[in-house]
Amino acid sequence: MNRPSPASAPSQDRSERTYAIGRHIVSVEHLEAGLHIVATPIGNLGDVTLRALAALAGADLIACEDTRVTRKLLDRYGIHTPLTPYHDHNAAEARPKLLRRLGEGAALVLVSDAGTPLVSDPGYKLVRAAQDAGHSVTALPGASAVLAALAVAGLPTDEFLFAGFLPPKAGARRARIARLARIPATLVFFETGPRIAATLADLAAGLGQQRDAALCRELTKLHEEVRRGDLATLAAHYATEEPRGEIVLVIGPPAAAEQPSAEDADALLRDALARTSLKAAVAEIAATTGLPRRQIYQRALALGKDAEGDRAEHSDEAR
Repeated sequence: MNRPSPASAPSQDRSERTYAIGRHIVSVEHLEAGLHIVATPIGNLGDVTLRALAALAGADLIACEDTRVTRKLLDRYGIHTPLTPYHDHNAAEARPKLLRRLGEGAALVLVSDAGTPLVSDPGYKLVRAAQDAGHSVTALPGASAVLAALAVAGLPTDEFLFAGFLPPKAGARRARIARLARIPATLVFFETGPRIAATLADLAAGLGQQRDAALCRELTKLHEEVRRGDLATLAAHYATEEPRGEIVLVIGPPAAAEQPSAEDADALLRDALARTSLKAAVAEIAATTGLPRRQIYQRALALGKDAEGDRAEHSDEAR
């Protein structure tokens, strides 16, 4: 039989709402009615916020992905709030029951196994349903694996796209990578150890061998590791080594293409107009140069007028 930790040893009635930090017991008020989205640590249990502890202790019920995982956090801080599972496999059945509790005026907390709820979990459907039913929904921010990885990757953070998990099947994964290749932002993915070698190989092929990246593993935990390099280097390293633990992969934005000069763009456009229609020429030059289609279209019209003027001038001279 598991022995309770010192923080969780005292038995509590639900009228006594407290949490414990070491030997210090903190009393909290009953949480206000509504749905509260609470971020939990992504690894190190010391990363929980005081506001999160007060909400967990003051709630009537905590909805979580895996009750065994969340129970470890509650035991660490001497919290005895009831738990109920809410995850991908039972969400359709569990959601109406949670909404019914909200309708009765309950204070409900939603957590994920680690980090901020609604990031790669089914929580958004519960949030939307609660809002549609007129219930209050509030967020208690805290740890996020996405933001933690961005903080230590050493890559641009002014624009980034979180793309979750790539598809496990090779064909779908490569197609998804192709759609992401042109996005001018840092990309962030979750991945598993058994799939990381294939994923890195496909990313190197689809995004470019020299694209900067960082593989962040076991963030905030004892064996935290951040390995940086271009995609080719990381793919070669993990082709023979399967990393353990939770993985966040951060990939820097594509290198900015050098804009062609106005003269070069005009030359390309004239050549395209001589071979194909105006619409097709504009599309071709936009793809080649990265210039906006509207700009290219306006320039094509101007070049057309210049050509008409030249023809008219030659005609006048001939007469």
